[in-house]
Amino acid sequence: MAAVPQLLLLLLCSYHALIASADVQSHKILATSSQKPQAVCSEPTVSPPSTSGATVALNHRQGPCSPVVSSEKKPTLGELLRRDQLRAGYVQRKFSNDKHRANSGLQSSEVTVPTTLGSSLDTLEYVITVELGSPAVKQTMIIDTGSDVSWVHSSSGSPFDPAKSSTYVPLSCGAPACTQLGGEGNGCAKNGQCQYMVMYGDGSNTTGGYGSDKLALTASETVDRFQFGSSQVEEGFRDKTDGLMGLGGDTPSLVSQTAATYGKAFSYCLPPTTSSSGFLTLGAPSGGTSGFATTGMLRSQQTRTFYGALLQGISVGGKLVGVSPSVFSAGSVMDSGTIITRLPPTAYKAFSSAFKEGMKQYPPAPARGFLDTCFDFDGQDNVTIPSVALVFDGGAVVDLDANGIIYGSCLAFTATDDDGTIGIIGNVQQRTLEVLYDVGKSVLGFRANAC
Repeated sequence: MAAVPQLLLLLLCSYHALIASADVQSHKILATSSQKPQAVCSEPTVSPPSTSGATVALNHRQGPCSPVVSSEKKPTLGELLRRDQLRAGYVQRKFSNDKHRANSGLQSSEVTVPTTLGSSLDTLEYVITVELGSPAVKQTMIIDTGSDVSWVHSSSGSPFDPAKSSTYVPLSCGAPACTQLGGEGNGCAKNGQCQYMVMYGDGSNTTGGYGSDKLALTASETVDRFQFGSSQVEEGFRDKTDGLMGLGGDTPSLVSQTAATYGKAFSYCLPPTTSSSGFLTLGAPSGGTSGFATTGMLRSQQTRTFYGALLQGISVGGKLVGVSPSVFSAGSVMDSGTIITRLPPTAYKAFSSAFKEGMKQYPPAPARGFLDTCFDFDGQDNVTIPSVALVFDGGAVVDLDANGIIYGSCLAFTATDDDGTIGIIGNVQQRTLEVLYDVGKSVLGFRANAC
């Protein structure tokens, strides 16, 4: 046998041992009702993080737990997938366009995909509620690990008006925070105030003054002089939230602004369904990474926004799919804003085939958009599905929740254009996990059953 196949066998054997030691079950039970919209917010089953930082509730913006009141019709699965393709396509095009540059991919050294998104805010799903200004005004804001600049609506009729806040300070055009906006800076107003602009791939945009004010995350945890944009001119927004909170890795983000207090670390738990709650926490766990499966955080040199990781394998039913770890060498972005996980085609083909082998008791169903591994669950209250675990560099085995495997009766994964295209770990796969981003220590962590 050739040396390369022998090496592959050794690697596969070692990862099989890791999966066995992680006690990954062969099957999971999925309640089909969890795949359907619910009218009532269920009691949270949150296992709160042990941290001295700030923790706020996190909800799906279109579910019954959301503080966002909207009379608009909820998007169909087809609409959600179309928007998701825009988001994922933008991230992947950015890396593809930078292939001619040295060190354009995700790397373990300090390295960056840009802060403007590939679609409208309709691709972003999770919200938190904070207070801004003096007197404090409640703001329900979308969170996004793919954005750095935070902003709130402040045009006529919006809850927040900087002129009515005694602690609001406009930032001058010469202020370091203004120059650090980079491509999202928008020149200087006649009064000398710094201006920002964020443009989205669908043509929507927001622009206004850039300033600072008091941000209350909780009753006891506040951020003085939090820098953000006050959106005064907007185009193309139908969203009912009050703005966006940037959790990216570049200088303007909330994570970077609060680094001195919270150590440039944060975590969140996305709830298993739209009718339950999770949390967002600023600060690393007080007990370190005990209880977390951890892997090295990867960054890209072109932008300092996104966070990445290196997959090494994937298991189905407790058995590793026979794909070389080198197939995943392009790396994967860990993204709160992309719904569906993207895998290299070689890995996805083998993974999908293995999953279908474990689903022979259910009739196949037609593809739904780009989701091509679908099943007919009609008449079923509960279905038995093979477990799925992601294996990351360093041996971290992340066993996915049943609601992190199936989306709309389909396997919640799809393929990238080719094996050299950057992958994405979407938010469906992150459900019920506390996902830790310790930027200061370049570590990603995963704690099971956190919400």
